[in-house]
Amino acid sequence: MRILLDTHALLWALAEPARLSSRAADVIRDSRNTILVSAASAWEIATKHRLGKLAGAEPIISAYIAHLQTLRAEQLPITTEHALKAGGLEVEHRDPFDRMLAAQSLLEGVPLLTNDRAFQLFGDLETIW
Repeated sequence: MRILLDTHALLWALAEPARLSSRAADVIRDSRNTILVSAASAWEIATKHRLGKLAGAEPIISAYIAHLQTLRAEQLPITTEHALKAGGLEVEHRDPFDRMLAAQSLLEGVPLLTNDRAFQLFGDLETIW
């Protein structure tokens, strides 16, 4: 199975794995699964750290690629198609990072591993937790 991690799921997998649900942890650990991490998550982590909303993220940011490799995660770039979909989603949700993750999940046809109920607003988007 291919699966896209929400930013909080990525952070928890790296720094606080006990916060993951047992299903989420199993999905991430299962070597048969392809774990995708969006470039939007790197952008979100760096932005929130710069704004002081994500204290302690420096070790993750400074070795970001190595951390992804530890999870066997593949980077998912942001494409023009992703950007157009995110901007065009007819949903009252203002968080640009969530909008991008939703667009990528929908266009790539992969479920989003998230504990965030806000993604239910995006209709056909499949989530796992």
